Amino acid sequence: MLAPGLAQAQPAPAAASNTFDAVRSRGQLICGVNTGLAGFAQPDSQGVWKGFDSDYCRAIAAAIFGDPSKVRYVPTTAQVRFTALQSGEIDVLSRNTTWTLSRDTVLGLDFAATTFYDGQGFMVKASLGVKSAKELDGATICVQPGTTTEQNLTDWSRANRVRFTPVVIERLEELVSAYIAGRCDAYTTDISGLAATRSAQPKPDDHLILPEVISKEPLAVGVRQGDARFADVVRWTHYLLLSAEEFGITQANVAQMAANDPRPEVQRILGKNGELGKMLGLDNLWAVNVIKAVGNYGEIFARNLTPIGIQRGPNALWTTPGGLQYSPPFR
Repeated sequence: MLAPGLAQAQPAPAAASNTFDAVRSRGQLICGVNTGLAGFAQPDSQGVWKGFDSDYCRAIAAAIFGDPSKVRYVPTTAQVRFTALQSGEIDVLSRNTTWTLSRDTVLGLDFAATTFYDGQGFMVKASLGVKSAKELDGATICVQPGTTTEQNLTDWSRANRVRFTPVVIERLEELVSAYIAGRCDAYTTDISGLAATRSAQPKPDDHLILPEVISKEPLAVGVRQGDARFADVVRWTHYLLLSAEEFGITQANVAQMAANDPRPEVQRILGKNGELGKMLGLDNLWAVNVIKAVGNYGEIFARNLTPIGIQRGPNALWTTPGGLQYSPPFR
């Protein structure tokens, strides 16, 4: 029996091993994102996609084409996101998706890199007077199907002997509306998602994210199995963003750093030495193009997630106490 959130396994399409060439030939990256999650992926009033996950789509496009605008965004629900990638409807999945063993094996997917370390939590209305998730015994809890959230909730409730009644709704907008309307006492999902939902409310302080973190949720960018070349491009785009932050390379100073910074690894990253871009099948100035387009990891985080109240925490660089974000060397 498949774990909750897993569709029946399908073989990767024959085109999987040629995604990189197909994207280049098409002249556009097709990127699967959330249907709308503040801070991560959401269209603005002009229909322009903004957010942490959509910036990763732009970064990959900048790496391949030198142009971050060459992306078509495909909104995907939790239920259809894996099928969209398996079938070739999208090239890459950049959509707050947890990297798990079963998804990595049964579904024919590969996860290129963990872009955001997260964990599952609970949110309640402050008026409920609840201060701990263990006080939710007998509560109704809103939860999305097709996610790791369902199984985590069941596992946690059994381990802590907390009884609950699930209110299961597929579409995120309807689920949040149900919580706001009082159809459930609590809403559970990744803490980043809770923070995004809370920030979008007219009075965010009316909602409290409880202190318990009940799971590990490494959110990762997904590609199809059997496509090592494309996976490498996606993976090293993420590592580039981390290394750029570590070396102090920003959207504003990247050209100056490329011209003047004497550090050997910076020179290799920015295409002055080593021809690392060609090893990925990219222009040697791919890194410059990416950083010009979106900045470094810290800039992406500050632009999209800091405004909705998300702290760096484990998503700080490894040079910061508690930080887990770490890039292999560019050499």
